[in-house]
Amino acid sequence: MSRSLRAARLATFAFFALNGFVLGMWIVHIPAVEHRTGISHAVLGSLLLLLGAGAFLGMQFAGPLTDRLGSRLTVPAGGALCSAALALPGAAGDAWTLGAALFVLGFGNGCLDVAMNTHAVQVERAYGRPVMSAFHAVFSVGGVLASLAGALTISLGWGTARTLTAVAVLGLAVTALATPALLPRPEPAALPSPARPDTKRRTPPRVWALAGLAFALMLCEGVANDWSVLHLRDVLDAPAAAAALAYGAFATAMTAGRLVTDRVVARTGPVLVVRYGTALAALGLAAGALADSVPVALAGWTLFGVGLSGCIPQLFSAAGHADQDSSGVNVSRVAGLGYLGMLAGPAVIGPLTRLMPLNLALLLPVALCLGAAGAAGMLRTGPARVAGQPSRTADARS
Repeated sequence: MSRSLRAARLATFAFFALNGFVLGMWIVHIPAVEHRTGISHAVLGSLLLLLGAGAFLGMQFAGPLTDRLGSRLTVPAGGALCSAALALPGAAGDAWTLGAALFVLGFGNGCLDVAMNTHAVQVERAYGRPVMSAFHAVFSVGGVLASLAGALTISLGWGTARTLTAVAVLGLAVTALATPALLPRPEPAALPSPARPDTKRRTPPRVWALAGLAFALMLCEGVANDWSVLHLRDVLDAPAAAAALAYGAFATAMTAGRLVTDRVVARTGPVLVVRYGTALAALGLAAGALADSVPVALAGWTLFGVGLSGCIPQLFSAAGHADQDSSGVNVSRVAGLGYLGMLAGPAVIGPLTRLMPLNLALLLPVALCLGAAGAAGMLRTGPARVAGQPSRTADARS
């Protein structure tokens, strides 16, 4: 294995960590920004939709641009934009400027998300074995580091604008240092037909199916992010400190699971990882939702995180490997619909709680996980494209 390939992998780790750290620092400082701009919770909720809209548009913009220019150019551009945009919410003085700042931050995040995942697919293709899950684990680690760093700067009395500007400068420095190690644009896998040189590639139905699966599973992840703590507090009447452990257990399990998923995928293939992972997630959430004690509920949320941990990276990988020349567009489809699912999760559960108790409403993501387990076979062709070899026996058995 060449030194340049190892350096490219480390550079990709750096961008994933940077993305998680930037988003984490924004999340930590949301209350301070809300207070600075003098807006209500309701207005903040509406403005956060602009963050989501910007991210979705950024993903769709970065996909074709990455296929045209190569991720070596779009990854640093996305990293620089995402980093620099973090300073904008700290400088916002009212709802209008905050809304514009969040849209730009979301757009930069969307561009970086698609570009770095496309480059991760390129690194994985060069390695000839699964490496995608580790990148997503490092993204989570970046978020954890942001929570610790944010708590430290707040305790030291640093102003929000000062902190976010400092992180923006740090992000630009990381981008500059990591960019030279990125892999060059790969040679086209197939040339267009001379008879139809202007024919545009259409997104294959399989990629749309993967995007639909990403929507369902990231909806489940969004449910955990926003409703796990409320589940323990409102349904089981847990103390606030104990209830907070629900999300912590889920997030920790997600990160730990992704650190080992690549080895599991190398042995069994992505089909079994998604099939049994989503089945385990369904079992864990069902047990947690129907639990009558806090320890059982925490165990359920932990299993939910373990089960989901390795699934989304396999969908990104399968989409990126479906067609080397359209890798960016295909990744943008999966990332875009997945992100919409993440936003939809909290919005779907809320109205359901008007019709039934929260713990019963949580059975919706259980059903989605079971459906994903049944649809896992669509990833069957993935390993052959990663390793450049015939499909694994494990996938053939699945």
